[in-house]
Amino acid sequence: MRPDAARFQDTTRHHGAVRTAHSETSHPKTSRPQRSRSKRHPHDDAPDTAEAFRRLCELPHGPERDALREELVRAWLPMAERLAGRFRNRGEALDDLRQVAALGLVKAVDRYDPERGNAFESYAVPTVTGEIKRHFRDHMWTLHVPRRVQDLRNRVRFACQDLTQTTPGRHPSVAEIAERAGMSEEDAATGLEALDSFTALSLDAELPGSDDGYALRDTLGGPDPALDVVVDREAVKPCLAQLPERERTILYMRFFRDMTQSRIAEHLGISQMHVSRLISRCCGRMREEVLREATHHAAAARHEDRAHAARVTPSAA
Repeated sequence: MRPDAARFQDTTRHHGAVRTAHSETSHPKTSRPQRSRSKRHPHDDAPDTAEAFRRLCELPHGPERDALREELVRAWLPMAERLAGRFRNRGEALDDLRQVAALGLVKAVDRYDPERGNAFESYAVPTVTGEIKRHFRDHMWTLHVPRRVQDLRNRVRFACQDLTQTTPGRHPSVAEIAERAGMSEEDAATGLEALDSFTALSLDAELPGSDDGYALRDTLGGPDPALDVVVDREAVKPCLAQLPERERTILYMRFFRDMTQSRIAEHLGISQMHVSRLISRCCGRMREEVLREATHHAAAARHEDRAHAARVTPSAA
């Protein structure tokens, strides 16, 4: 939890009740018309804190300045909560949005300069709103999407909303979306793809139109176990070709047709012991041949590396 946001979130909320001492003495309730406040501040949660901000800029860092800063944040907290309420029902809890808005308000109070002549609310509103939007951009996307693509998504979404009212009964085409949003068709297609990237489906989610519980995980493939023996099979092929026909037949029936030694012996009219000896002898011979070839290729590769190093390294004359 953010320290500043959590501390100000838990404080007592009151709408426009916090005033500086100067403001209270210069504007007593008995002499102030009822409509004067609404003329100066269009919102009820916009307190008159101009003098307090001027004092804040003059005070050095210390307990007095921290107390005044905290008082200003509490005074403007209702406005931040109102801005957070605009983003409700978008997949994030309202309490979390209020904390993010409170953090943006703290940043606005710290960075506001009254000497520029602008009212605090004109600076605080875009600061708080930007903090909330940044929260959605950085924390609410299931997949990491670049900011440019997120901007394309928003433009495409607004264009689709407008075109849905003018093209009833069908979805707008990519060309229509691109024309309405003022972008190329390629960017419009990218924005449409990003529309489905905000949230991801669970692998256990059933596919649309499936009544037999066919889930998304059922469409995913898996590793082929035969890939692990591709190199071994290719290496042993030349050795198999050099074996006599009877030995090749025995190995084929044993390892490809999964026949037992007894059935092989019965099929060839020889004893099971003889079949066992032939299988062992053939496998041992092919293993030695494959290892011999591997050793030969490794030695040739080392020799080639040494020769290449000798060519590129100048001789020490």
